[in-house]
Amino acid sequence: MPAKRARRLVVDASVAGAAGAATATAPVSTLCRDFLKTLREETRCRVVMPPELKDEWEEHTSRFARRWLTAMTSQGRVIFDDVPASVRMRREIERAAAKNQREAAALRKDFHLIEAAIATDRNVVSLDEIVRRLFKTSAQSVVAIKKVVWVNPANTAERPLTWLRDGAKAEHVRMLGYKERER
Repeated sequence: MPAKRARRLVVDASVAGAAGAATATAPVSTLCRDFLKTLREETRCRVVMPPELKDEWEEHTSRFARRWLTAMTSQGRVIFDDVPASVRMRREIERAAAKNQREAAALRKDFHLIEAAIATDRNVVSLDEIVRRLFKTSAQSVVAIKKVVWVNPANTAERPLTWLRDGAKAEHVRMLGYKERER
């Protein structure tokens, strides 16, 4: 039986900026660091890095994350591919979720994450809960993003390390289009 292809993840610069060194004690710093270490040391997952995201990483990354990215790159586990913008999808998302200009601006800032995820295995790893909520709202009417998985490595209730170790599977409860059933 052929080996399963390694999952591809879009890791937001928010995670890279928060990931602390071994001496870090702040909860978000240690959780992001542990997520990145687990990704590199315990999985075969790869990271998708389109140019816009690469620029964000270069601007916001911690020393730990910079070394981590260098190690991942040397292992051939970083995909530096350009992802075309989807003007139609962007318009649909903005129309569906943005109630005001601030929300629209927040969505625009992270369209590249969604587009890179859709172009690969539909996985986004990000700390940004506000943008996640806006994309979830959009996903109720924008079919293209319903199956995008969004994982926050600093939210322990989501069990992000377990998800990663189990192969970063596309679980329904993690998808932007997931809605809990009313009881």
